[in-house]
Formats: sequence, structure tokens, C-alpha cells
Amino acid sequence: MATFLYRIGRWAFRRRRLVGGLWLGVLVLAVVAAAMAPAGEEEDLSMPGTESQKAFDLLDERFPQSNSQGAEARLVFQAPDGQQVTASENKAAVKATLGSLDGGDQVASTTDPYKTGAVSEDGTIAYSTITYTADAVDLTEPTKRALEDAASQARDAGLTVEIGGSALESEEALGGTTEIIGVVVAAVVLVLALGSLVAAGLSLLTAFVGVTIAFGLVSALAVPLGLTSTVAILALMLGLAVGIDYALFITSRFRDELAQGSEPEEAAGRAVGTAGSAVVFAGATVFIALVGLGVVGIPELTKMGMGGAGAVALAVLVALTLVPALFGFFGRRILSRAVRKATRPGSERPVPTAAGRPGLGTRWARFVLRRPVTVLMIAGLGLGAVALPALSLELGLPGAESKSVETTERRAYDLLSEGFGPGFNGPLTVVVDMSESADTRATTDLVVKTVRGVDGVASVGDPVLNRTKDTAVLTAVPRTAPNSGETKDLVHAIRGAVSGVEAGTGAAVLVTGTTAMNIDISEAMSDALLPYLSVVIGLAVLLLMVVFRSVLVPIKAALGFLLSVGAAFGVVVAVFQWGWAADLIGIEQTGPVMSLMPILIIGIVFGLAMDYEVFLLTRMREAYVHGASPGEAIVSGFRHSGRVVAAAAIIMISVFAGFIGMTNPTIQTMGVGLAAAVAFDAFVVRMAIAPAVLALLGHRAWWLPRTLNRVLPNVDIEGEALSRHVPASTTEPDAMVPQLPAGRH
Repeated sequence: MATFLYRIGRWAFRRRRLVGGLWLGVLVLAVVAAAMAPAGEEEDLSMPGTESQKAFDLLDERFPQSNSQGAEARLVFQAPDGQQVTASENKAAVKATLGSLDGGDQVASTTDPYKTGAVSEDGTIAYSTITYTADAVDLTEPTKRALEDAASQARDAGLTVEIGGSALESEEALGGTTEIIGVVVAAVVLVLALGSLVAAGLSLLTAFVGVTIAFGLVSALAVPLGLTSTVAILALMLGLAVGIDYALFITSRFRDELAQGSEPEEAAGRAVGTAGSAVVFAGATVFIALVGLGVVGIPELTKMGMGGAGAVALAVLVALTLVPALFGFFGRRILSRAVRKATRPGSERPVPTAAGRPGLGTRWARFVLRRPVTVLMIAGLGLGAVALPALSLELGLPGAESKSVETTERRAYDLLSEGFGPGFNGPLTVVVDMSESADTRATTDLVVKTVRGVDGVASVGDPVLNRTKDTAVLTAVPRTAPNSGETKDLVHAIRGAVSGVEAGTGAAVLVTGTTAMNIDISEAMSDALLPYLSVVIGLAVLLLMVVFRSVLVPIKAALGFLLSVGAAFGVVVAVFQWGWAADLIGIEQTGPVMSLMPILIIGIVFGLAMDYEVFLLTRMREAYVHGASPGEAIVSGFRHSGRVVAAAAIIMISVFAGFIGMTNPTIQTMGVGLAAAVAFDAFVVRMAIAPAVLALLGHRAWWLPRTLNRVLPNVDIEGEALSRHVPASTTEPDAMVPQLPAGRH
């Protein structure tokens, strides 16, 4: 692979105008396609096969005139201090408000709180439910504006009015201050790490090209593929982070080759052949892990994985082609001014090893070699302590209670909790399929009686039958909040209680609703967590065994990955469940962790962890196979790659942390989790634990049984073949797809 990529690097360097023009054309097409495409739509989270989803599907079949998952709004009215909403003037204001909505475009129905009993016991709070003929994502702006205007009309009459429900849900907007800060930090780190504005600008430029194309494609395909704003933001987050890092790794190797006296074209080929091989492997691991999210069975998670995987694939292609093409434009200006003077044509070839005090990476590696046990114990126990909160991990899906108190949805949630109890914000829908039942009236009465008898149920509404009288729907209101553990237990208790009704009547009783759906999805994600983690760990061990021709190095890497993920989960639990430092990032309400997060973080961090493992250990193995002792190989790896890996990690942390300031709980959690995971993996696992373990293992770290050595393919990620392949000239035949010499595969 190294030889093939070497040829690609040299070809891209020579044909830089062609390569640059092709990427510019793709960039323009992606931007135009995104601008012309209709806006994407948010979709309800679903998981086929769960009881709650089966119930929703049954409702759509038996109640075709309504939309079981259609948009709904709750207008919550609160009387002024010392008054009641039942007072004549307040009652008139409420009725006038609802009258302005009744019969409006996309409005299916409005309820009168005075007729439905939707008034609190103290008479201070009332609510009306407005149902729509379309899903929340299909509501038009005039429809939403009419709802807001109605609320303003009631406020003008002296009432406090807030709007809950799904009708006003909107997509997350990009371009916040925190994202910009993250990019600025990345730029500063690049300049410090490379010592050249040109080199730093090149890495940023290529990353922006890749991420712009990825974002444009996601936006253009949003409607036909049903991609949401979360998919686009994940593609942006991942594409930007890995795009900068991949360009940095190849640029750094190119600078090393130039500093050692190679001609620019040869340096570009060797940079892509060596660092590019590591980029291909690292990108492939992220791609596979993200695509593998599809096995969980949640459509939204599958789309997020595919969007992120596409962005990573684009980042790899840009790094392998556009980066060496830009080397052709900038040449030796990639180097700092001092190094350019030392390596200008006619000057003596520089000595690769610098005199004077060793760099920080070298000094750290030697420190670890002197005290491997101490470093291993401190780092391991420290990560273990940070990971302890993960034992209390609770999964759920955030609702209005997790939003800022500045939003009308959160204030409506609080008013309903105050007037009707916390469970009122998460009612359960019980669907009774009586197509196999003889006496529908007796069956529904028995279901109502059974559900009312379950401890934790505050109230049960009257059943509503469909036209054919074979399906009934009733609403059960819990006493506890939607995301509480008691509500989760209540859902299971109701399902257990109605099983006796099913056996005695032949009816099928299903519990659904947004709360039940969230519970089912969270449990499914919990069940899938360990199998997915096992697959990822197994994949990591296999791939690293192929790359490093070792048994113990992959096992060490996998265990380090587990420590990183565990510590990241500990931070997420401490912040989002326990509220530690929550005020610093604008989290006003703690609760269960977003149920998609653990698997999503595992999938992403797996690939990123392999990035640092590959880039750091590749140089170590390169030195070892050329005769260095195990200790010398460790020092060599840190001397050549330690600074670059540290810079890459800081850049990735900055990019991920830049998304913490967004209001979307999914993106917030992802930003905290990924930033923490990268910090732990790069600076604790790869920089401390990995060299300590390698120091203790010595030669055994690179041992591989003969049988495996014969079976495993040799991918030559260190570029050993290039040490034997020194071209006599730079006049290779040009080809769009370079061919390998005979016998090289």
C-alpha cells in the first residue's frame, strides 16, 4: 500500500493544477446542490420492532383519519396573581384565543379546557391541546406564526401563556461563537506546531474543502434520504476534526522529508506513502465503526453513522490528493524560514538529528522508560477514578425539561407540572386491539380498571374507539416525571398487568406514547451497547495485529481504548446527570444521558483512538525493525511523532469542544464526550500508558507467532518498501490511477 500511495502523492504533486481544479469543481457543485436543494426535515426518533413503535403503526392503520405521531401544541394559560382562569374575563380571553386557531390551516382540532376539565384544582392554570394534520417537520411557517400570534393575543389580555408540544420544534442552527473559537484555537495550534503560516493554512484549507463538500452533500441529500440537522452537524464536526488532523500528519512528514534533503516531489510521495498509509488505516477504522452503527436498528443512528462516515472518507481522499497537490504549489514554503535557509539548494544536507537539548517528547519518553510502573499506576488509577461515575449511567431521551428556561417549551413544561403534576408532561397511550375479542365494551372496561389499579398511575382517561370498534385508545397519566426511573418502572408494570387481560380476552394491549418510546429506545440501546463494544474491540485487535505484526500491541491498544471510553462516560455522567460544572456550559437541567450517546461515542472514539495509536507506534515499529532496541524505538516514536500527535489531539479537542455551546442536547453531549475521550486517549493512554506498557514488555511487545505471520497480510503501513524504492528520476508515466510495479500488492 505504501508504494501505491507513494505514486499517488507524486502524481498529485506533478498534476497539481488538474487535482486542484477537480476538487474546486466538486466543491462548487456541492455548494450549488446544497443551495438549490429544499431544506431537510427533522424526523421523530423511532425503532422498528419495539412495542411502542408497533402501537404507533397500529394507530396509523386503525385511525387513518389522524396522524398518531402528528404535531401537537399545548397552549398553557396562567391567570394573573390572585385570579383564576375560570373568571369571566380570563375565560373570555382563553376562548377568543382558541377561536382564532380553530379551523386554521393544518389545524385538526382544538380542545376547550373548560369542557375537557383541563383546569388545575386551584383554578390558576389551564391548557388547550391543538392537534395538526401534519407532522411537526411539515408545519408551515404561517401555521407556526398563527400559534404564536394566538399566544400573544392572550398575553395582551393579561394572561401568562406558554407553548409546549412539538409544533415549535426547530432545527439547530450553525455558526455559533463557540464553534468559531474552536477553529481559531485549531489554527493557533497548527501555527505553533508547524512554525509556518503557510503549512498551517494548508491544513485548514484542505480540511475546510473536505468538510464543505461533505456538508453540502448532506444538505443536498437531506430530503431524498431523510437526513436531519443532527446528521449534518455530526458530519461537520467529524469532517473538520479529522480533516485538519490528517492534513497535519501528512504535512508534518513532508516537512521532515524536505528537512532531510529530499526534493519536493519525492518528499510529497514519501509523505503520502508513509503518513498517508496511516491516514488510510485510521480513516478506515472510523469509517467501519460509524457504518457499523447501522446494526443497532435505529434509522436515525444509522443516518448519523453514514453521514459521519462519508465526511471521514472525504477527509481521507482530500488528504491523499489535494494536500500533495498543494505541496506542489507551495513547495519549500511549507517549511519555516530558518529551515528553508538550511535546506536551500546548494547548502549542505542537514544532519537529521538536532544537537542540543532533546525535545519535550524525547525527554518524556525517557522519563517513562525510567519509571514505567509508576507512570502506569498513576495513569491507570487516575482514569479508573474518572470512569467511576459511568457505573451510574442512565439512558434516556431529553424532552422539554432539558431545555433552557428561556424557551417557551420549558416554561410550558414547568407550568403543567405545577398545575397538574410532573407526570402530566409524559402521558402514556394504551392501545387495545380487539379484533380477536368478542366483547369490546367489557374488554375496554377491564383494561381501564387494570391500568387504574397499577401503582403510580395518577389518572386514566375514557377510551376512544375507532369507526369499526375494534381498536380503543386511552391515556394514562403517571405520577412521576417522564425521564424518572419510577416512570420507567411504571411502563413495565402496566405491560405486566395487562398481560392477564390479553390472556383472558384475546385482545392485544400495547403501551406507547413519546415517553414509552423513549424508554424502549433507551433499553434497546443499553442492550446493544456490550455487543457493539465487543465487535469494535475485536475489530481493533484484528486491524492492529495486521498493521503492527504483533499480538500484545493490539491487546494493549484495545484495553487503553476501553479506559478512554470509560473515563469519557464518567465525565458525561458527572456533567449531564450529576450536574458537575453544568453551569459552565449552559446546562440548566440534569437528567439521563441521551440514549444514542454511548454507542455513538464508542464508534467515533474507536477510530480516533486508532489514529493516535497508528501515528505514534508506526514510528516506533519503524525504528525497531531497523535494529533499534525497544527503548530506543519508544524514544524515536516520541521524537518524531509526539509533538504532532499532541497538536492533533489539541486540535480535535478544540473542534469538539466548540460544539458544546449549541442548544441541541445531542450535540452538547457529543461535544463533551468526544472532547473528553480524545483528551484521555491522546494524553493519558497513548502518551503515558502505551509507552509504559511497551517499556515493560520489551521485545515481547513486537512478537507474532509464525503461523499468524504467514496468514496475516502485510500492509506495509510503515513504508518499509519505500526504503528499497528510490526512483532514478521523476519521469514516471502519468495516470489518473497509478499502477503498482509487478509483484507489489
